[in-house]
Amino acid sequence: MTKVHPTAVVEDGAQLGNNVRIGPYCLVGPHTELGDGVELHGHVVVGGRTRIGPDCTLYPFTSIGLPPQDLKYRGEPSELIIGSGNVIREHVTMNPGTEGGGMVTRVGDNCLFMGGSHVAHDCIVGNNVIMANNATLGGHVLLGDYVIIGGLSAVHQFVRIGAHAMVGGMSGIEHDVIPYGSAFGDRARLTGLNIIGLKRRGFSRDDIHTLRTAYRQLFANEGTLAERLADAVALYESSEPVMDVINFIRAESSRQVLQPRPVHAEE
Repeated sequence: MTKVHPTAVVEDGAQLGNNVRIGPYCLVGPHTELGDGVELHGHVVVGGRTRIGPDCTLYPFTSIGLPPQDLKYRGEPSELIIGSGNVIREHVTMNPGTEGGGMVTRVGDNCLFMGGSHVAHDCIVGNNVIMANNATLGGHVLLGDYVIIGGLSAVHQFVRIGAHAMVGGMSGIEHDVIPYGSAFGDRARLTGLNIIGLKRRGFSRDDIHTLRTAYRQLFANEGTLAERLADAVALYESSEPVMDVINFIRAESSRQVLQPRPVHAEE
């Protein structure tokens, strides 16, 4: 049974699923859709053309679906689409897309957005993503499944972060982060592979060993990147995780691939 607190405002046109709970002083706009089992704690604002999937929980003072923070936005009817099972904590902000980015911001399933985190316009966020407190995505960012963004980190617009990658807290990400990678630092560098995450998610010892070997080859000092990629394909074509990395690097992007810190001979 859907329950709406008497102090909440649900505007005409809003679509509410079964067993939706809307707490005190919430505002739900006329072009929004809340799936079955969605819960809005007090003081939540859901506006714009926003769809929230089943069993999401939004905590107080979240602002979802209001106009994007983009000076090029001219009121076009863009959308914010959020999947199922997401937990969106206090003061999180998410904006819809823009005409320049495909008209949609999309969030997958079973993600955790901790307090104060921000998903900007035209971002595509995969499933099982975690954004820690005050982590921020610029516009047009792409996050793969199981990505973790540490607290107080910022991801530059148009950056891609591959599946299972980990960004350490207080990092500035200007370039693409490979799948399974680990990045850290103010103007971050690639620091290796997210080994702990891979173990937690059940990757086999053989897969992890192969990824480590391929990583060392791909980011070695010898030869060009194109040559190293070709050699890696010849050696690891049967390894799905390695090919994930290779295909990611080869894909078209407006950003360079994040590199490890250079190793000098005296080191």
